[in-house]
Amino acid sequence: MSGEGTAVFEGWRKRLDDFMSDRSCSGDPAHDIGHLRRVVRTASIIAREEGANPLVVLVAGYLHDLVNVPKNHPDRCRASLMSAEAAAGILAEWDFPSDLVPAVQHAIEAHSFSAGVEPRTVEAACVQDADRLDSLGAIGIARCFVVSGLLGRALMHDDDPLAQGRPLDDVTYTLDHFPAKLFRIAETLLTETGRRMGRERVAFVREFRERMVEEASFGVAPAGDGTRAA
Repeated sequence: MSGEGTAVFEGWRKRLDDFMSDRSCSGDPAHDIGHLRRVVRTASIIAREEGANPLVVLVAGYLHDLVNVPKNHPDRCRASLMSAEAAAGILAEWDFPSDLVPAVQHAIEAHSFSAGVEPRTVEAACVQDADRLDSLGAIGIARCFVVSGLLGRALMHDDDPLAQGRPLDDVTYTLDHFPAKLFRIAETLLTETGRRMGRERVAFVREFRERMVEEASFGVAPAGDGTRAA
């Protein structure tokens, strides 16, 4: 990127960061400005490795949660579409390059796990991977428990924390969310860079889960990994 290109890029970064700092959902620490900045940083790293357009990735990363719908809301699966639509209006007001808007919109719409939209571009794959990577590792564990606290979920099932003799129920138990979704998320990563990062983060999540169960069981090591779905 040339010196002029870098200046333009950094100008958009500052504008987006200032804009989303004012709009980020203060009532949901798992989807605050920190989450957006992490997604942008991770997506930018992946974009460099995968040859994606850095400006599309930057804008989509900042605006992917422009419309934030609670996890338990019936319209949750439409949040990414609503964010993509809202982003188009904002970018038009800002005179963002119109030829890049469709790519930004697609990357925003395709990032969501619940929407089930298949990424058709490398930029969309970068943003999707980065958003999902923020659900893994130490940050992912912290975000998982923040959301569960907001929804009033228990830490784990006291008698069968690994769901070895019962169906997984991550609506009720936070620890059930690890095999119900987090380990599945890791299997959906699209880019080679994202998969490499994901393997490291998943290993940490598995270790944390085992340690949590061990401590809850007064030092009794868990039998099996409990990834069996109902």
